[in-house]
Amino acid sequence: MEHRKTYIRHTLPHDDSEIVLEGPVTPSHLRSLRMHPELDAFRRPKDQLTALIEIAGLPEGRIILARVNEVIIGYVTFHYPDEMERWSQGSMQDLIELGAIEVANDYRSLKIGSRLIRTAFEDGQMEKYIVFTTEYYWHWDLKSSGLTVWDYRKMMERLMQTVDMVWYATDDPEICSHPANCLMVRIGKEVPLESEEQFDRIRFQQRFMY
Repeated sequence: MEHRKTYIRHTLPHDDSEIVLEGPVTPSHLRSLRMHPELDAFRRPKDQLTALIEIAGLPEGRIILARVNEVIIGYVTFHYPDEMERWSQGSMQDLIELGAIEVANDYRSLKIGSRLIRTAFEDGQMEKYIVFTTEYYWHWDLKSSGLTVWDYRKMMERLMQTVDMVWYATDDPEICSHPANCLMVRIGKEVPLESEEQFDRIRFQQRFMY
């Protein structure tokens, strides 16, 4: 499958400088940048930058980032689901995971997250894909945000809804392990019916329970 990647760049005035929102970016571009020290939700900033470089080099991988000069202050990743997860079953070429989104604390009031996601979907780049994200409460920054689990869940739903991702039911054990966890999905306009049906079979594997 051909993965079309069209570079998009936006700027946002901020204090005496500007925030650049851009992507999909190349591994070489990422190597010229450094991570904001607060971007440590998944691993140490330096190690996370290494992971972003690896994702950017994948045929289907996409990194959309926000930066101030050479400092990355936020990013969102897109890639095929991990082979250890049920979502990789069938090796669907048009099923892409919105894997991680992170914004440094000092910039969270600027709606950087929603701007990053909207940038990723510009120019019809994602219309050939079923894009999904799995939201688990244990990944949420409840401490820094001061939000309850349910308020954070609502915030994440609003964020994903900016690109028309909606809640989908599933019997996936990890998602079902806590009522705040959820699966959100957007089916592109060019996705064939066969792919939608295959995704439904992946979502529900214990039909006898319903």
